[in-house]
This record gives sequence, structure tokens and C-alpha cells, in this order.
Amino acid sequence: MRRALAILIAGLLLHAAGALRAEATYRILSFDELDGWERDDHAAALEAFLVTCGDLDGQDWAALCALAGSRPDPRSFFELFFRPVLAEDGSAGLFTGYFEPELSGSGIRTPRYRYPVYRKPPELVEGMLWHSREVIEKEGILEGRGLEIAWVDDPVELFYLQVQGSGRIRLPDGSVIRLGYAASNGRRYRSPGEEMVRRGIYRPHQVSAEVIRNWVARNPRQGEELLRISPSYVFFREIRNLPPDSGPLGAMNRPLTALRSLAVDPRFVTLGAPVWVEKGGREPFRRLMVAQDTGSAIRGAQRGDIFFGSGREAGRAAARVRDPGRMMILLPIETAFALAGGFAP
Repeated sequence: MRRALAILIAGLLLHAAGALRAEATYRILSFDELDGWERDDHAAALEAFLVTCGDLDGQDWAALCALAGSRPDPRSFFELFFRPVLAEDGSAGLFTGYFEPELSGSGIRTPRYRYPVYRKPPELVEGMLWHSREVIEKEGILEGRGLEIAWVDDPVELFYLQVQGSGRIRLPDGSVIRLGYAASNGRRYRSPGEEMVRRGIYRPHQVSAEVIRNWVARNPRQGEELLRISPSYVFFREIRNLPPDSGPLGAMNRPLTALRSLAVDPRFVTLGAPVWVEKGGREPFRRLMVAQDTGSAIRGAQRGDIFFGSGREAGRAAARVRDPGRMMILLPIETAFALAGGFAP
């Protein structure tokens, strides 16, 4: 009776989380079916899980978080209290990578540091359609309003800071400003790399963030116009009291962990849940991660974005990733069987 009631409650909770989940099918797997499971560093995964587990709703999650905090044997903890669930919505698995950019900047405008990083204007409401990048930059509609957080020295780095949605600015005295997403102008993103291919400047396989950066440096006037083909524009907020060695804040407002935090589609994957990732490609990847972030381009039951860390090297590693694969959500046993339409043994 208690088990049946628990399954019913779990089902109601899952239904309340969003009817869009009905668009996917869910199948429970065994840990033996996870390629490379036994070789992972489960202790590192447990530490990443602890960062956000306290924010998960439900008694099952609360009990598991309390147990995780006692530092049990990590692999046994996941195997005893979770079941891997494969969610499928008809789309092939796709993994990409992202990172936290680090820019060189200044608290005052100088001939070198002349590209502003803006706070959200008070009249901008998230979701509304606002001025395009071209209008903001060419007409200077935000100048003189005291909205500048800092100035940076590279327009391409600033552009990709906006693409990533968070980052850090290192000032001349060595101090760091941490930035988090505040709002956008509501306009869609267009890729400067795709535009360069369309214009015949490069072929698709030649384009990368580094190639775009170098081309803009060689062609500054044309380069700034190239970046303005994307009407999207992002505003930031300064994040205080975040240690310099911690990752940026994800969608759960908690620091991300390099190569352990994953951005997912929350319609299909519970934020805060452990996720087993099997990425293919030239650099195969098998790792237990935690769903701690989201992204506007991350859509689908088998769509994941791997957080690679901070700085240019992390950016280069992230840029190389566009690979097939699959991922399995680790859910509390009762919740897993309720979602898959079965009963716990």
C-alpha cells in the first residue's frame, strides 16, 4: 500500500512538472548497460551532485541529499538508490560544449579598453523585443547612462561572452569581476561563422571562434559589421561573493563544476539530477555529470551541453565538441519506475 501510494504521488509530481514530458518515452536501464560506468570517478560526481541536491523538490530527493552529505561510498550510493532512465523523443543525441570566458578589461574607458559591458537597462523587461545589436552599438543609445560594468579590449571576446551568458573580466590590477546573465533584447542569434561561409570567406570546416577572432583583428571595421549581423544582445549583472576559483552560476544559481556540470532541456531532465553521458566523436567521453544548467539552444530529451570550465583553453576544448551520443537520467527508484510506467521491484 505504501509503495503504491508513493508511486501515485511520484506520478502526480511528474505530471505537475510539465505535460511536455508526455512527448518522450522513458525506459529503465541497468547500470551494467552504461558503457564505462565502472571506470568513472564517482566521488567527483557525488561532490558535484551535493552542490545542488538541496534545491531539489520532493521527499525522495531530500532523503538522498541528506545521505549524500554523509559521504557514503560514491558508486554504491548511486547504484543502490537510483536507476538510469533513457528518455527519447525521436531526436538523435547531440552533445556540444560551453565555457566561461575570461576577458581583459578595465573599470574605466581607455584607448585600449573601449568596448562596454552593459547592465540591464531599467526599462527592459525580460522577454520583450528591444533594440537590435546594431542600434545599441552604432547609435550608442546606452552611452552616458552609467550602465557600464566595465570596458574590454576585444569585440569578438565580448560577442562570445554574450553567447555564453556568463564570464569574468580580469582588471589590470589582477582583480576579477564575475558576470552573470541579466537579460537579453529578445532577438534571435545569428552566427557570424555561418555568415562568413555564406560570403565565401571560409568553408564550413575552416570556421572556429579563433578564426573569427583573428579575421576581425585583421579587418576591424568589416569585423565589427560582421558581428552586428546577429541582432541578439545580452546584458549582465555583477556577481559578488563568488570565490575566484569557483565556476560560474548555472540555471540553479549554484556554481558549475568543470566536466561534471551539464546543460539540459528541463522539459525532459530534472534540474539537479545526475546524468550519465556517453559522448562519441573523436574524443569519446563517458562520465557521470549533474544537470545544473539550461540554454536556449539546448532542446530535446537527448541534447546536452558540457561545461568545460573557464578561460581560453576551456573555450578551445568546448569548441571542438559537436558529437553524437546518448545520456541517461539517474532518478530515485520509485520516481524512475513511476515515470517509466512500471513498478519498483
